[in-house]
Amino acid sequence: RIAQEQENIRLIDTANAPIFGVDTEGKVTVWNKCAADVTGYQSEDTMGRHLTSEFITSDFRASVQEVLDRALQGKETANFEFPLVTKDGHSRVEVLLNATARRDVEGRVVGVVGIGQDITARIAQEQEYIRLIDTANAPIFGVDLEGKVTVWNKCAARLTGYTEEDTMGHHLTSQFITEDFRASVQEVLDRALQGKETANFEFPLVTKDGHSRVEVLLNATSRRDVEGRVVGVVGIGQDITGRIAQEQEYIRLIDTANAPIFGVDTEGKVTVWNRCAADVTGYTADDTMGHHLVSEFITEDFRASVQEVLDRALQGKETANFEFPLITKDGRSRVELLLNATSRR
Repeated sequence: RIAQEQENIRLIDTANAPIFGVDTEGKVTVWNKCAADVTGYQSEDTMGRHLTSEFITSDFRASVQEVLDRALQGKETANFEFPLVTKDGHSRVEVLLNATARRDVEGRVVGVVGIGQDITARIAQEQEYIRLIDTANAPIFGVDLEGKVTVWNKCAARLTGYTEEDTMGHHLTSQFITEDFRASVQEVLDRALQGKETANFEFPLVTKDGHSRVEVLLNATSRRDVEGRVVGVVGIGQDITGRIAQEQEYIRLIDTANAPIFGVDTEGKVTVWNRCAADVTGYTADDTMGHHLVSEFITEDFRASVQEVLDRALQGKETANFEFPLITKDGRSRVELLLNATSRR
C-alpha cells in the first residue's frame, strides 16, 4: 500500500496539470510541480496555509470556498473556472478546476483534491476574439440556445441604433427582426443549433428609430463550448442596404426604359420582362416570367439563331445588333428587334 501511495504522489507531482489538495480546514496539503511552475509559489510556500484566503483573488474567494465546501460534503464540481494568484503579484493564472473529495482508507472525507487545467492562454485568446468581434467592420451578433442575444458588436449597434445594453438577453427574432422574416430567420438559427450552417441569407434588422431597416447578408454558424457542444449561434453579417437600394433602382430603370428589355436564366427561362417589352408584344411580365423565351416567344424560323446568341452570352461572349422577331400575343403580327445580348453575372 505504501508503495502504491508513493507512486500516486509521484504521478501527482509530475503531472502536466496543476494539482492541489486541502484538508478539512482548507489548508494546503498538496501542491505539485506544475502548480508551482504556473504560480511561482513553491510547495514550501503553500503547505499548511489557507488556500482561498492567501492564493485566490478576492473576487473569487467566496465561490472557490463554496466549491471546496461542496467537495467536503462529497459533492464534486467539474469545469469550474477561477484564478490563482501568482507570486509576483503582477498576473494571475486562470484555472479550469475539477474538485473532488479526498478520503482516507475508511472512506471518510479528509480533504479536497483539485485537478486543474491552465486556461490562461485560452482566456486571453477568447478576449482577443471578443475584441476583434466588437471592433469588426461588419455586424456580428450571437444568441444562446433560447435565441436570446449574447453578442452584439459595435457595428450592429451603429447600423441599428440599438446598443449592446438594449439587446443583451432579449429574444433576437421576436424583438429585432421584421415580422415578415421572423419565421425564416428562426429557421436559420434552429438549423445552426443543429450544427447546420447557413451562408448568404438575406434578412432585415429593425432599427431603433422604427423608420427604416437594415438589410443584412448573413452567415450563421454554431457556437460551441470547449467540449464541442453547441451553446448558441454566431451570425456574421454584411450590410447590403445600399446594394439592395441600388438593385431596386436598376430594376426601376429597366422597367421604365423606353426600349424592350428582357432577361433569361441559365435555362433560358424569362427572369426580366420590362414594360416596353410588354407594350410591343402584348405579353405582360406575368405572362412570360418563368417561361422559356426561345420556344414560346420567338418565331420558329429564328429559334435556333436566337438560342445560339443566348448560349454565346452564357459563355461570356456578347452579341451586338442582332436582328430577330418576337411573337405578339394576338398572333397576327410580330415585332422586329435589334438586340444587344450580354451576360448577366
